[in-house]
Amino acid sequence: MGAALATLATQGLAAMLGIAIFLRGRHGIQLSWRSFLPDPAYIKRAFFLGLPGSIELSTRGLGPMLLSFLVAGFGTVTLAGYGVGTNILQFVTIPAMGMSQAVSTLVSQNMGAGNVQRASRVTFLGASLSFAILTIVGLMAYIFAPTLVAFFVPRVPDVIAEGARFIRITCPAWGGIGVQLCVVSAFRASGNMLVAMVLALVSQFVLQFPLAYILSKHTRLQAAGLWWSFPITTVAVAIVSVGWFAQGGWKTTVLTEESRQVAQVAEETIAEDGIR
Repeated sequence: MGAALATLATQGLAAMLGIAIFLRGRHGIQLSWRSFLPDPAYIKRAFFLGLPGSIELSTRGLGPMLLSFLVAGFGTVTLAGYGVGTNILQFVTIPAMGMSQAVSTLVSQNMGAGNVQRASRVTFLGASLSFAILTIVGLMAYIFAPTLVAFFVPRVPDVIAEGARFIRITCPAWGGIGVQLCVVSAFRASGNMLVAMVLALVSQFVLQFPLAYILSKHTRLQAAGLWWSFPITTVAVAIVSVGWFAQGGWKTTVLTEESRQVAQVAEETIAEDGIR
């Protein structure tokens, strides 16, 4: 209960501070209290734009929960190793999450300005950097896997061994996580929420969960089959994401009726200033 109340208090405080900052208008956006009046047409458009994104994020949260049911079937040691391994995985992906947020901001900015090619370059640059960073981190994690796990569960040899096995099986594919995060952020920023949703659904329910079940229940891998579902799914979805992005259909999405006018004004300004 204490953790829940702390979450409520901090989230509420952050919301109030955010509104106060925007009302003061010192950061490029000036709001007024009239801006908070309901606009049914806008709410409807925002709802249908945000619904696929909500399903996508819910899927990404639900997938590991469902997988934990399979993991629990192999006993407490395997479940504990999974818990520690996923905690480490969440921590090491923070740099890629930060990069994906930067990609999202820059892609949306350039899409709004009509500079689609720059949005594409930003995405590939962000994905490449994330791939390189997480690949290097993955190699280091492979070497120091037992030490990393022991930091969370000292003096529990069985859990340390299982957690280290989880990390060493999954870490070579961590670079693919960085690619996924950046490309999916670009899809969201360009308004292609359905693409991001489909990738999440396919990743969790078409690939990883069935693969984890088959490898763990119907092969000699047993618990290791659960861990192998992670890199296989990561690499497959990263390849599909990049291929889908390279295909270029995301470039034609128009989020608002004003987008074409904004793009035209931006192009005229660039032409007048001589900047390309």
